[in-house]
Amino acid sequence: MNKQSQWIAGINAVASAVEHDAENVREVLLEAGAKNPRIGEIETQARRAGIEVRRVAQNALDGVAGGLRHQGAVARYAAAKTWGEDELEGLVAAAEGKALVLVLDGVQDPHNLGACLRSAAAAAVTAVVIPKDKAVQVNATVRKTSAGAADSIPVVRVTNLARCLRDLQQQGVWIYGLAGDAEASLYKLDLKGNVALVLGGEADGLRRLTREHCDQLVRIPMPGEFESLNVSVATGVALFEAVRQRQ
Repeated sequence: MNKQSQWIAGINAVASAVEHDAENVREVLLEAGAKNPRIGEIETQARRAGIEVRRVAQNALDGVAGGLRHQGAVARYAAAKTWGEDELEGLVAAAEGKALVLVLDGVQDPHNLGACLRSAAAAAVTAVVIPKDKAVQVNATVRKTSAGAADSIPVVRVTNLARCLRDLQQQGVWIYGLAGDAEASLYKLDLKGNVALVLGGEADGLRRLTREHCDQLVRIPMPGEFESLNVSVATGVALFEAVRQRQ
């Protein structure tokens, strides 16, 4: 595998790559004799798209997948498709006053990022913004965990998150940061217009500079014993409150 490609594993991840971004799929390896009908569907669609397909033994897939649960399907995929900072403005403008942007400030666990992207895709977000440094990037584990969402929504990598938030504000986007120590409730907000929801990393939450660039900090009310939620769970709660209001 060269530096410009990576292996992705799992039926959903491979099927999504073939469906949404076939030009970046270099080859597909499928388990010989697999009974799952979806394996056959992947083969048919991949061949139709002109992608090389090989049937191989399960142990060969095990070796390529590197410990990931492959379910009989892996693909050699071009470097993760991401969007540039200069494209975010156009994405927001195209939403015509109803942009919903998810900003993740330093998520480290690829499984959490994948779960966040899956929720973001389900909520039809305009874009997901992640920092280039001190945060996990879209890799094979993220793609698999996201069940294909990583390839179906714009993921914008930014060099300076604070500057990105300022740029969003200049476009008329309200920036709401989720923090456990905030007084205001998420459920009291009007989330029907241009909105960016900002969530912090697993360990420390929102960084100081990120907090300072939010228009308001809010919390998810929790009557139970625990004071915080996993970032992917909090992302789902916040995004679908916006979805509820917009329906």
